[in-house]
Parts: sequence; structure tokens; C-alpha cells
Amino acid sequence: MADDMLKSENLPQNPERATLEGRNKFMGFWFFLGGETVLFASLFGTYLALKNSNAQGPSAEEIFGLELVFIMTIVLLTSSLTSVYAMYHMKNNDFKKMQLWIGITVLLGLIFLGFEIYEFYHYVHGYEFGYTTSAFSSAFYTLVGFHGAHVAFGLGWFLSLMIRNSKRGINLYNAPKFYIASLYWHFIDVVWVFIFTVVYLMGKVG
Repeated sequence: MADDMLKSENLPQNPERATLEGRNKFMGFWFFLGGETVLFASLFGTYLALKNSNAQGPSAEEIFGLELVFIMTIVLLTSSLTSVYAMYHMKNNDFKKMQLWIGITVLLGLIFLGFEIYEFYHYVHGYEFGYTTSAFSSAFYTLVGFHGAHVAFGLGWFLSLMIRNSKRGINLYNAPKFYIASLYWHFIDVVWVFIFTVVYLMGKVG
């Protein structure tokens, strides 16, 4: 009976929480997310405390351009929507469409990372705004770079799930893993909205 329930054709409506193991993973993830929230809150607090400590280096108003950052925001928010589509197809037991939408999510995440790398390169070589230029630059690169590292981790998470389960389909064992990865991706997007507002918008308009 247990083996039958693991087969994709016999999945319940919400396979990510259908087993005790799945519910435990879900609960554990929220504890993990609590720690991540505290960590990012500390980085935001440090940035706000140091944002005007630019020494002889450029200020936020001088270097930030909202056009590129706005495009990056649209790309990342769109990737959050595509991950929602992926989970919708997972719950409807359509593995191929789930994989397709996760693949689109990964592609959008890679585009976002490409823009971020270009942004950092532009700041370093165009404005001589490096990590050690000032306390402001250190706080900026730590906060935004740490978020970028989370994006890279999320992409690796999605890709490993796609590759590992490419021939398995959806079952009660891997459904919670896909779902938690999607929740993690939404968390990354929410953090970016705060970065866009606190770092870029406030930095540009004061």
C-alpha cells in the first residue's frame, strides 16, 4: 500500500504535505527561514547604519542607476511567478510541465545573476567603488552579494532536483523537496524587494 502511494499516478491533491516526513520538512524549513530572516535583518541594519559613511568614495546617489535595477526586479519577480506555475503543475501531477516551469525559473534566475555581476563590474571599474572603498561599499556588497549568493544556491537547488528526479516523476518523497525549494525562491524574491526599496530607491532619492 505504501509503495502504491509513492507512485505518481496515485498522488493525493497536496503531495508535499501528505506524509509525516513531508510535514516535518515543511516545519523545519520555517525554522530555517526564521534564522535567515534574522541574518538579513542584521545585514539591512548594518547597511542603514553605514550608508552615509562613504569616506572619499562615491555615494549611493552618484552610482545607482534605477533602470537596470528595475529590470532585475521584474526578472526576479517573474521567476517567482513561474515557480508558482511549476508548483501548480506539481499538484496536478504533470511532471513535464513542472520541469518546464522550473527550467524557466532557473533561466530567469541566471539572467538576474548576470545583471548583478555586470552591475558590480560597472561599479568597480566605472566608479572605483570596490568592497574596501568605504564602510558604505562594504555594507552594500555584503548585503547585495549575500543575496546574490542565495540566488545562486537556489538555482543549484532547483537544478539538482530536476536532474536527480528527471526519470522518477513526482512522488510523495520528492514533492516536498520541490515545494520547499519553491518557497525558498519566494523568500529570495521578497528579500530583493526590500533591497530594491531600502538600498536603491532610498539611496537614489535620499
